[in-house]
Amino acid sequence: MTEAEVKAVVETTLATMLNSFGLEDEDRRELRADFAHLRRWRKSVEQAQSFTFKTVVTVIATGVIGAVWVGIKAALGK
Repeated sequence: MTEAEVKAVVETTLATMLNSFGLEDEDRRELRADFAHLRRWRKSVEQAQSFTFKTVVTVIATGVIGAVWVGIKAALGK
């Protein structure tokens, strides 16, 4: 099998698979843009989750430190 024949078989197979998913050959550019958008969205969601986790940890740490401070002030005030 020559390289040209292999390329033809691969292109035919790929076109058949894309068609089975409901995607036409002309939609490749649009599909690529959709995947790029999904990647940006996923990264922004991951970044938001990271910021949320850091915020929750900061709030909990601040609450614990505040409670300890109030306890120390109450113990020293008596």
